[in-house]
Parts: sequence; structure tokens; C-alpha cells
Amino acid sequence: MNFSEVFKQSNQLCKVSPDGKYLATCVQYRLVVRDVSTLQILQLYTCLDQINHMDWSSDSLFILCAMYKRGLVQVWSLEQPDWHCKIDEGSIGLVSSRWSPDGRHILNTTEFHLRVTVWSLCTKAVSYIKYPKACQKGIDFSRDGCYMALAERRDCKDYVSVFVCDDWHLLRHFETETQDLAGLEWSPNGCVLAVWDSCLEYKVLLYSLDGRLLSTYSAYEWSLGVKSVTWSPSSQFLAIGSYDEKVRILNHITWKKIAQLDHPATINCTKAVVYKEVERRPAVGSDDLSLHNITIGTTLFNTQSKYEIRPLPVQIPVVKPDPDRANPKIGVSNLAFSSDSRFLATKNDNMASVVWVWDMQKMSLEAVLEQTSAVRCFQWDPRRPRLALCTANTKLYLWSPAGCVSVQVPTEGGFQVQSLSWHCSGDSLILLGKEQLCLCYMDIDQEDK
Repeated sequence: MNFSEVFKQSNQLCKVSPDGKYLATCVQYRLVVRDVSTLQILQLYTCLDQINHMDWSSDSLFILCAMYKRGLVQVWSLEQPDWHCKIDEGSIGLVSSRWSPDGRHILNTTEFHLRVTVWSLCTKAVSYIKYPKACQKGIDFSRDGCYMALAERRDCKDYVSVFVCDDWHLLRHFETETQDLAGLEWSPNGCVLAVWDSCLEYKVLLYSLDGRLLSTYSAYEWSLGVKSVTWSPSSQFLAIGSYDEKVRILNHITWKKIAQLDHPATINCTKAVVYKEVERRPAVGSDDLSLHNITIGTTLFNTQSKYEIRPLPVQIPVVKPDPDRANPKIGVSNLAFSSDSRFLATKNDNMASVVWVWDMQKMSLEAVLEQTSAVRCFQWDPRRPRLALCTANTKLYLWSPAGCVSVQVPTEGGFQVQSLSWHCSGDSLILLGKEQLCLCYMDIDQEDK
């Protein structure tokens, strides 16, 4: 692997363009656009205030920068740097801003979720959508960009409206059988809309495009319910992570449960490989303790780590949540399928330092990665079955069916990886620290072996 030099960034705002050519980063109120291959600065834009949110249009030609405190959105063009656009929501305020799939409309959600305003960059026309619901995931676009599903709340009831993105006309509007709708998500093939209830009621509903209820799934009652939901890229599986520390897999034909994935404190599964991160500090000789070395201190006191395979049975460290505090650290909060739908990675919040990898063909546990610190972020390579993760230290971790590796990020000043994201080619990773970022380039020869 090779690593780039370190660059500044603010608020973890750093995104590769959808076409994979550019890297946009925000530094306070500045937007910096670089060439991904050379990291040379191509454009530098100055916004009116500190940027809270940044996003690329689908065709990589425009970038929006939202300044929520001011109720402002500024849009910049890569092809015409002199062209600029400013959207001011005024006193009604702004809590979120996003592109429509065509990259020519911007959807702004106003404060208190009073309405969603749709702004057209081409015609300057404005449309208003009323009653958007304030929830975890209240808007979702189908993968082909044709439809938008919006969660609504009116007269103390939950509804879903499906809009056609070409001209924003209403295609379907139906009431959902939820007490307090928490989120919705289209299947990747755009045929089914999954809707789930708040954690107080275990309920997942599956609707067709025309608003018919296809199926309802509930695993249990009278206890905290759904915590996370995700589709497999193939649309064949719907994975539901729950507060009872289990993942339930529904199939796309009967919408019945075909598997239940447990996260036990003791692992006895003989098919699974348990990798444990082991740390060791390098031995320091008296010659190394010169004032010069301590001052420079680049790698002298860095802790090195590697993975060891642990013999079964393995005891997993579990943290008991405080029952008196809101949002208890328990249950499956993170679910991610590999791009080929072969593997599912999960994280159970009361085992914060552990990532579980499941084989979806065998519906069994494939590997367990036990880290020395809590896992902050994990993400699959978009092209290969390869998982990258970070734990807010100076290392990057990778898992593939071939094994596990721990890599020291060789930057000065102790760059701590808080989050990461893959380039769409899978050939590089963007590593984000608190106020810095660097790129990690994969060795192509190594991948093909």
C-alpha cells in the first residue's frame, strides 16, 4: 500500500465525485476540488460561511454546499467556475439539503420539517411538498432515479407519498400501518419499499410501487425493536438489526425470515475464524532515547499491532448498557452487504470492538474481528469482497476471505483514522481524521495474487 500526504478538512466533509475523477474537501468556509490521481488543486471556491454539508451532483458537474445556520445553499459548477447559484431559505430555516437524482434539482428541508422545497437549477422553478416527517430516514430515491418516496405525518398518522422525479407529480399516496414511522428504503431494483416503525414497536412493512402492502414482519412484542435495516445489492435479502442483538434475514419471495444471526458472548462455531488484534510496543534501546528522537517522535512510540487467530471457544468482551440512560448501547446498529451480496458485516453496540462477517450463501458466521478499541466505521470495497475498518487510532484494518491485515498509517503527528470511504474503483481509500485526510492506494499486484 502507498499513502498520500496529509491534507486539511473540516467536519469530515470529503467526497469523491460519482465519476471517480475528483476529490472535494471542505476546509471551514472553503471548498477545494482536487484531481484524484494527482491530488493537484483544480478549483478553489469560497462560501459565505462555514460549510455544514457538501454533496456532488450525480453527473459530477456541480457541488452544493449547505450552511444550515444561515439557511443558505451555494452551488458551484466545475465546468464554469464563474457560474454560481445561491439559494436562501430565509427565516423559515434549513435542516437538510440534497440533490435529486438528475443533478439539476435541489431538495431543501426547512426547520421543524414544515416543508420540502424543490429548486430547479435549469428553470429556477420552485415546488413545495408539505408535511415531511422528521425521522431517521424520511426521503429515499429509487436506484434508477425515477421515484422518490417521502415519509409524511399529518393528523397524527403516518403516510408515504411516491413522487415521479421528472416533474415532481404525485404518483401514489397511502397511509402506513405504523405507530411512529422511523424510516423507509427502496430495494435496489426499485420494486419494493421497506418501511419500519420506531424502536418502540417491532414492525417492518413492505409495499409495492403502487402502494399495496405486500407483507408485514414483526419478530416480537413489548420490547425495543428495529435498530437498523438494509437491503442486499441483489434485492434478494432484507437484513433487520434489532435491539435484541440479532439480525433477521427476510427473503424477497415470501418475505418470511430465512435466517437469524446471533451475536453470542461465547463463540463456539467451528466454521468461523476469530481474529484478535494484538498490540505490542517496539522495544526502545537507550540510544533511541536521545532528545532529538523524542522530539521528532514519528514512529518511536507507535504501537504496532497484528492479528492472531484465536482457538475456540472465544469469549467476546461485552459492555452492559446503563438501563437508566436514553439510547442504550445495545443491539445491531450497523449492517453492510458486500457488493456481490456474498457477505454481511454487522456490529452489535454492546460489543463495540467487534465486527462480525457472515457468509450469506451458507447463512453462517464466516469471521469475527476483535479489535483493541471500539470500531468507528467499516465499509466494503465496491468491487471486491474486501472490508475496511477503523477504530480512531493510527491504523487501517482490512479483511478478505484470504485473511486479515493491520496497517500503520505512516503520517507524522499521529493521524487518527475516525472514518473512511472507498473510491468507486476500489483501488484507493480516503481516510479521515479529526481535521485531516489522506489517501491510501492499494497495491494492484497484491490484489491479483
